[in-house]
Amino acid sequence: MSQNRIEQQLHARISAGGKGLLPYLTAGFPDMATTMQLIRRCDQAGCTAVEIGFPFSDSIADGPVIQDSFYRALDAGFRVDDLFEAVADIRAEVSAGLIAMVSMSLLAKRGTDAFIARAAQAGFDGLIVPDVPVDEAAQLSAEAGSAGLCNILMEAPTSSTARREWIASRSRGFLYVIASRGITGERSTVSTDLAAHLGALRSLTDTPLIVGFGISTPEHVRE
Repeated sequence: MSQNRIEQQLHARISAGGKGLLPYLTAGFPDMATTMQLIRRCDQAGCTAVEIGFPFSDSIADGPVIQDSFYRALDAGFRVDDLFEAVADIRAEVSAGLIAMVSMSLLAKRGTDAFIARAAQAGFDGLIVPDVPVDEAAQLSAEAGSAGLCNILMEAPTSSTARREWIASRSRGFLYVIASRGITGERSTVSTDLAAHLGALRSLTDTPLIVGFGISTPEHVRE
């Protein structure tokens, strides 16, 4: 299977000895036009990819900042189809990968195949579905792959070695490494055992590792 933008961007950075930065934006906050402008600005700044959060009333593992942004976007009338149309309008201008961070409930409501097909048509390159059931993750990866999308899986600090191996073997594009237990949001420090955790994962897979949750400062990024 040919590489998509996420894989191309990450492999180019790795080959050059560099790193990748993947910021998170809530779609429709404060409005859709601003979201699209922020995506353009992230791309111009050299970000590898942009995670675009789909507002959802019952979000998974999100802290108060993201929950509030979801509420405001939904209150302003956010619609999934409006996001797809807006992304399609700017896709030709943006070289960074675009990742849909979305609840499984939104995929199921539309139909997983239909959602994936529409996301690919709009110009998304990958999915992160934090609440996908374990027994459905492999099927979701297959369906996403057929549409040319990466299904990016999340790996928690509490995962067993067997669980890490299973996740790493099914995550395409990169492996999302959860840096801290708990919910998303700013923290003063990152996990003290993060380096050892990453080392253990690197022994299991060659897939790029991207760390998220609580990465709040330039110092965290340098770590």
